[in-house]
Amino acid sequence: MTPKKRYLLISLVAALAGTAWWLAPFGLEKGGALSPATVYTRSAEAGGTEKPCPDEHPEWRQAQTIDGVSIDEALSCDPDNPYDIAAAVKGTNNISMATLMQTRMAQDAVVKKDDLDHDGDPDVIEIKLEVVELNGASPDGEFLINTFDIAPGIKPGLWVFAPKSQGMALKNFFTMQANPILRAPSPTIRVEQGDTVKLTLENIHYLPHTIHLHGVDHPFMTAAGEDNDGMEEHAVFPGASHTYEMKPRHAGTMLYHCHVQTAQHMMMGLSGIFVVEENKPNNWVQTFNIGAGQVRHPSVKVKEEYSREFDLLYQSLDKKLSSIIQNANDTRLIAKRMSREYNITESHENYFLLNGHSFPYTVRDGLIAAGENENIKLRIANAQRSPMALHIHGHKVTVTATDGADRPEAVRETRDVLDIAPAQRLDVDLKTVNDGLHSYGPGVWMFHDHASNGETTDGMEPGGNISLLGYQAYLDDKGMPKMHGEMLDVAFDKNYYAKNQPPWAVGDFTEMLGEPGRIEPHILKLAAFGLSGGGAFGLLVYLLFTGYRRRK
Repeated sequence: MTPKKRYLLISLVAALAGTAWWLAPFGLEKGGALSPATVYTRSAEAGGTEKPCPDEHPEWRQAQTIDGVSIDEALSCDPDNPYDIAAAVKGTNNISMATLMQTRMAQDAVVKKDDLDHDGDPDVIEIKLEVVELNGASPDGEFLINTFDIAPGIKPGLWVFAPKSQGMALKNFFTMQANPILRAPSPTIRVEQGDTVKLTLENIHYLPHTIHLHGVDHPFMTAAGEDNDGMEEHAVFPGASHTYEMKPRHAGTMLYHCHVQTAQHMMMGLSGIFVVEENKPNNWVQTFNIGAGQVRHPSVKVKEEYSREFDLLYQSLDKKLSSIIQNANDTRLIAKRMSREYNITESHENYFLLNGHSFPYTVRDGLIAAGENENIKLRIANAQRSPMALHIHGHKVTVTATDGADRPEAVRETRDVLDIAPAQRLDVDLKTVNDGLHSYGPGVWMFHDHASNGETTDGMEPGGNISLLGYQAYLDDKGMPKMHGEMLDVAFDKNYYAKNQPPWAVGDFTEMLGEPGRIEPHILKLAAFGLSGGGAFGLLVYLLFTGYRRRK
């Protein structure tokens, strides 16, 4: 056989083998445009369906009094631990040991003392915060530690400020889940106008951080002449602590956040709402609102005008940035990848959070539960990277303050879309009087960012910061909406956000809109596979045989 003929046959063998591989039938195949059936395909890796409301502590929803602290009823599925609220109101130094042991707070997490103006409430407040990592890589194996799901199956790397805590960082010995006070977002902090406040950052983290009091009245330096503005040049390094001092003269809704490599650290979660309440007699404020959401012990001033109060903190995450702490344990690698290799100008916002969660978890603890004919106060802060256009269905709300400064009556706006720039805060009146303007009537009304990416979780919709305004008559005894059963069943399946199932995986339109099914290979394709595969094999044998004979 001539070399030319041999090369030609080798090329033909390669072509036939490639054709056979392309035509090879691997059992049932994905259906194409003319798929005759639709089959729901579940991913074994992604997990399964969760209960919309786990209902772990139904007793926490009740109105109750603990150590003399009155705690309002919560209508939501996932309410705050009332013992945490009692500790936040009285101070960890003023509650019983039995109450303190029902929290995870350290004995000096929030100390309240000295009624300096003799009006029945403490005026010296000492607060201690730590920086905690959630969903980070474990040095003990290929798993995440201190886990916190923002949505079914979604665990991005996060940092949060948290009240100084005691005991394990984990929920218990049998799980990798973080304990309940170690969660996103960083807690809302409340103090009273004129209080002497000392806010200490005890940095137990492996990177430097600060606390910048954004909009909060504070001197540039402490009484000892040290940094008091939390700027990057005065970073608090690992193992160190620093105390910021203030005596705020102006009441309003403010912000606090880390100001070390601000672009990265804020997008990792290090921000929270800071509220200065108006000075009133006997005004024991709820210094920590862990996880934000409903304020179950509102201030005296708020109770004079409103039936309920909610803190709403919006954040966004870049999964590329978040993954840095999940792919390394060496702090030098993390610092290099985050500081020098990560470029925020080329980044994306993949996850959009309301009070630390994305839909559908926002329905558990980000839901605004309301009754008819109420006046509800919303404190809204945009800590995400992009502007927001917050829209509440079925209602128009009135903006009463911007960035902690009250708006005069003459310039207050009543709107159904609120423009909120990054780091901006709005105080909002939500009235549920059914007058065709403030409310169209009772129901389960959606509220969300009308910039459409805010409604998604890594591109999947519904997701993101979508939540609900639910009137009490439309909520079940677990605080879940009665009219959203099928939608929630789909959204509480981890396969949905793993992109392994379509939005309409079940129901009457499954065959039309669901997953394309598997079909049997076409008979002609099978024949072509046999001919090309057999031809390639035969020619290969022929080439080997002739080559053997020639060498012999």
